[in-house]
Amino acid sequence: MDNDNLINQLLMLGVGTTSIVAEKLKEASDEWVKNGTINPDQAKNMMDDLVEKLKTEQGSFDEQFQRQLRNLLMDWGVPRQSEMDELRGRLDRLERQVRDLENKLWR
Repeated sequence: MDNDNLINQLLMLGVGTTSIVAEKLKEASDEWVKNGTINPDQAKNMMDDLVEKLKTEQGSFDEQFQRQLRNLLMDWGVPRQSEMDELRGRLDRLERQVRDLENKLWR
């Protein structure tokens, strides 16, 4: 499974969850305005504050989740892309050296 794809799916799940929470908060504030519990300006200010807080917390959650996932993958011994690239380069050099040695033997 592609790690980037997994991370993107999990992050989208978080974004979807945030959207659902924002919708439910909007419904609740509309109900409070309808019942006269709060006025429309208070509802708008409350929603703006809550949505901003959700966005901020979502960002910090995303960063923390990515850090935890990186640590988990390292614990499992899954190499990073840079490590794989380095190994591919070393393998290419070794293959070239073997070909050069084979060519010398055939001369």
